[in-house]
Amino acid sequence: MARRTPRLDKKQVVDTALRLLNEVGLEGLTLRAIAKELEVQAPALYWHFQGKQDLLDEMATEMYRRMVSGSDLAPGATWQERLTAGNRGLRAALLGYRDGAKVFSGSRFTGTEHAVQMEANLRSLVDTGLTLPQAVRAASTAYFFTLGFVTEEQGVEPLPGDRREGFDVGERAARMADFPLAAAAGADLFQNYDESYEEGLALVIAGIEARYRAG
Repeated sequence: MARRTPRLDKKQVVDTALRLLNEVGLEGLTLRAIAKELEVQAPALYWHFQGKQDLLDEMATEMYRRMVSGSDLAPGATWQERLTAGNRGLRAALLGYRDGAKVFSGSRFTGTEHAVQMEANLRSLVDTGLTLPQAVRAASTAYFFTLGFVTEEQGVEPLPGDRREGFDVGERAARMADFPLAAAAGADLFQNYDESYEEGLALVIAGIEARYRAG
């Protein structure tokens, strides 16, 4: 008697893909690998996804859903508090997945859940006197900072505590001894990421305040 293959739903595929991502990284995450993990043939996945980018879009959307679950801010939160909390949450969520920032970058959300937070953030900026284009630039600059920061961070530490070879700060300093400032910079560039991120985000927020006179 032929074995019947259980019917897959989209969420089951996405959950498996996110779990497998931590094991193989973005480069190793193929539809074939996911199908093998699910014990089905690869064509079964094409009922839900036309290709890998469609899957990545849904993965990014699910990452966002998990990120905002239970993370509501108080209604009276300032725009500074909103951008700070939202971007801290984004970084924490991306760090939960190997190559999380690469999955998120350039992906298109498949739902509208993100519009809730986006609307609230833009409204808080516009209500201080910014035009909508200024509000968009302010919010997106903080977002792009976080996405870029985590991309570089995960290039060194794909997962927290999992450090790639070739990023020894002492070895780098010795190799660049003829360039003392550049050599010493490695201590800030390639370690203490939590501290560096918080300082960088604070610089972005302060820059928005200064540029747009936003209170």
